[in-house]
Amino acid sequence: MMDWTDRHCRFFHRQLTRRALLYTEMVVADAVIHGARERLLGFDDAEHPVALQLGGSDPAKLAEAARIGEAFGYDEINLNVGCPSDRVQSGTFGACLMKTPALVAECVGAMKASVTIPVTVKCRIGVDDQDPEPALDALADGVLAAGANALWVHARKAWLEGLSPKENREIPPLDYPRVHRLKARKPDEFIGINGGIQSLAEASAHLSHVDGVMLGRAAYHTPGILTGVDAAFYGEAAAAFDYPALIDAMAGYAARHIERGGRLGHITRHMVGLFHGLPGARRFRQILSTDANKPGAGPQVLKSAFAAIDLAAAEAEAA
Repeated sequence: MMDWTDRHCRFFHRQLTRRALLYTEMVVADAVIHGARERLLGFDDAEHPVALQLGGSDPAKLAEAARIGEAFGYDEINLNVGCPSDRVQSGTFGACLMKTPALVAECVGAMKASVTIPVTVKCRIGVDDQDPEPALDALADGVLAAGANALWVHARKAWLEGLSPKENREIPPLDYPRVHRLKARKPDEFIGINGGIQSLAEASAHLSHVDGVMLGRAAYHTPGILTGVDAAFYGEAAAAFDYPALIDAMAGYAARHIERGGRLGHITRHMVGLFHGLPGARRFRQILSTDANKPGAGPQVLKSAFAAIDLAAAEAEAA
């Protein structure tokens, strides 16, 4: 979710679900060590629980970056072994590490030795011409033996040659049964699933086979589905979602961001899909996509956009 799940997105998503674990964008270990740490790693306390996702292939650098992340207050460190972008291929990390499971295990071992918080891994079922049966088993065996607290599996191969990052999210066929088989083989380990899951009903069905479900694009493009997470999976009482309180919280957050020199559009770009499918959603999107990006735009733009929504329909949808 590079360039998507930044701190503003996560603050917004936290208003929709109090319990789900949120993940940062992938941050390269070298950038954590040598870059502007507050800009890269800073987050609002309201985001907890939140995991820092790292990219890299050098065990010592990943261990140092993990220590820095723990000191910043993150609740978990996640090593990305699934991203297929050009940037990660040129840096020899991300999905290409599926080809070197022993190195990934070494990285996990170094990170585990450096922090006290959980260390987890996110991977694919394989890359390029790998057979997903032995490829995923080799990766899982190595990282879990090295102490990984969880393995999250995007149930697609990544094709590092011939497909763009966008195509890698859509063209390789989903193979959920492969992830289910891994969980059956590793009954005492936490195995989570990711990839193409569009609804909470689908997520619930997967939980008959695995320990956790990760939502990516569905949560981003239709964030309203997150309002049902706490009741569906964490035992919270079901209730109509308080959209006015959400807008007030986001307006206050936006005001603080603008006071620090930021722009309203940094925040509202993550909110355009909030009322997807509801009366007024198109006008809501239009206002956030245009007025929120004008010079001097302030929190009132967000409230004006919300005024276009048929709140009764929104509450009925959430219920």
